[in-house]
Amino acid sequence: MQPVLNVEDIRAVEQRLADVGVSVSELMRRAGGAAAQEVLRLGDVSHVVVLAGLGNNGGDGWVAAEELKAKGVSVKVVSPCDPDDLHSDLARIVAKGAAEAGVDCVVGPARDELDELLADCDTVVDAMLGTGFHDAPVAPFSIWIDALNASGARVVAVDVPSGLSAQTGHAPGAVVVADVTITMLALKPGLLSDDGRDVCGSIVVAPLAEQTRKLVFDADPVAWRCEPEDYLDALNPPTCVVDKYTRGSVLVVGGSTRFPGAAIMAAKAAARAGAGYVTLAVPEPVANLARAHLLEIPVVGLPADADGTFSSAARAQVADLAARRSAVLVGPGMCVTGGTVGVVSTLLASPAPLVVDADGLNSLARLTSSRIDEFPELLRRKAPLVLTPHRRELGRLVGLKDNPPDSLTSALEAARRIVWSDGGSELVVVAKGTATACVGVEIALLPKPGPASLATAGSGDVLAGIMAGLLARGSDTDALPMLASLACEVHGCAASIAQERFGSRGVMAADIIDTVGLAVDAVEDRAAYSDADDADSAQDKGSDKA
Repeated sequence: MQPVLNVEDIRAVEQRLADVGVSVSELMRRAGGAAAQEVLRLGDVSHVVVLAGLGNNGGDGWVAAEELKAKGVSVKVVSPCDPDDLHSDLARIVAKGAAEAGVDCVVGPARDELDELLADCDTVVDAMLGTGFHDAPVAPFSIWIDALNASGARVVAVDVPSGLSAQTGHAPGAVVVADVTITMLALKPGLLSDDGRDVCGSIVVAPLAEQTRKLVFDADPVAWRCEPEDYLDALNPPTCVVDKYTRGSVLVVGGSTRFPGAAIMAAKAAARAGAGYVTLAVPEPVANLARAHLLEIPVVGLPADADGTFSSAARAQVADLAARRSAVLVGPGMCVTGGTVGVVSTLLASPAPLVVDADGLNSLARLTSSRIDEFPELLRRKAPLVLTPHRRELGRLVGLKDNPPDSLTSALEAARRIVWSDGGSELVVVAKGTATACVGVEIALLPKPGPASLATAGSGDVLAGIMAGLLARGSDTDALPMLASLACEVHGCAASIAQERFGSRGVMAADIIDTVGLAVDAVEDRAAYSDADDADSAQDKGSDKA
């Protein structure tokens, strides 16, 4: 797993590095050197332009320029002012040193002049605005960013693409679109979410010091980015000694006459994810429609109100069905009524592992007056509980209906309010978004995000079904965040496979369902092969895999 640190924690790590003898000036030297190495790694580099800002990020760029010149690369630094006038003392020192080493500097060029410089180069180093920046860029940087994006040159961004908030992932104004972002010390949330996903390109982490790994871990990362081999502990060993019951049984409770398809898709996804036996419970008026779409999945019709939703009389039958299943999913297409709120309450009291999605979450919000973090006793149970809200649903759960989380950082904060109020390892909140976070009481995991084709109606129901299907296999509650992350990774992989068949804008939720089984195999194979590669690498180096 790769640690992800908030920007303020990165500053604390820098200070701790200084305390153990790695000064800020030395970090700048190493950061600039790492950026130069990343430029050279692109290959076919002969003419480079460095766009340098006024602060320490600009200082990194000046160091990179001097390093590149020493390697025989023709390099020019574009600066808004003379090196003597830079704001940062460190940046001023390294800029003057680079100038003395023969690095050419172009100060405050007009747009036409800048366009010519960029047209003549093959690579640009973006060192304008660093991790402390979080507003819309102003001139000259806004002009430089537009010129850079229009140039077609390859771009290596230092620490963060200029114009992007490294903390929130928002880009309120002009933002550099990089081919590679070399970020220092550790990943930051904004690089992995929202606008960051579009503008960072490939992300490379430069630790800069041998002490960094320990200090980053000690800084209590806000989240951890999952790598393929991390899922090995959440996977069951392959075996032929199985039947449809030992592969796990799932009960899906949902649907209504208004939204019958959501529960049908969730049930199919649970089966595709590997559950050996899936049962769908829907309001009686929906039952025959569901049966027509599900040849392999039994459908149980339960008492319904006149509006085609579950009535309170359905609670006893739901409890009986849940008691005989390995995992239960409640919520897809269910609507929010007094009857459905009662069904959700009944399932929370059941002994089965439970996934709550969609209107199941909205029923919880209604049940707790949108203050679920103030009712920990409602969520406290011995069996696993997984909540799967998108950002708006998450906002409704914690009293932020009118101001829901708008970034990975704020989604993590809201999800932690829920899990920390409960305090048990059997609860995970899967905060869905452009970067999804699987938040447990002790750790938050970031699975590899899926493609934009997931932004289609019903894809959340598919994820909930996958989650229930994997949960039905059985899992230690301590591994619950990893299991949830695995489900998200399978979901994203399935969407990628579907996208190859139907195009980036042509994927529908049903297409994702059809590729779930292939995605499960692909993710499991990737985990196994990655672990084998790591073991071989460790053996070659004469050391054990960490």
